Amino acid sequence: MGYLINFTNSLAAYVCNRPYWRCYFPNTQAIIYVVDSSDTDRLVIAKDEFHAILEEEELRGAVVLIYANKQDLPGALDDAAVTEALELHKIKNRQWAIFKTSAIKGEGLFEGLDW
Repeated sequence: MGYLINFTNSLAAYVCNRPYWRCYFPNTQAIIYVVDSSDTDRLVIAKDEFHAILEEEELRGAVVLIYANKQDLPGALDDAAVTEALELHKIKNRQWAIFKTSAIKGEGLFEGLDW
């Protein structure tokens, strides 16, 4: 089994490239969604984009791993607050988990992948 991990660091790049992502959807078994827990202004956009991804037919069987990233920053929302903001309670048809992470410190990343 191979892994494809696609990272974008700007919403503009994400929106522009989104139509091409369908090329990678076949046989996807897991979605890793990274949320900037310190950017509360964009959590609504993150929620809307996240739920749009979950509606993709070819991704319906994929499990979902959410990283509540940037936990090292002051004012970052904890995993419970990110769960609420992303409305994860609405996900009824697939397995999902959320982990607090700090990518810069390497914290929480392997716990999520082990899940």
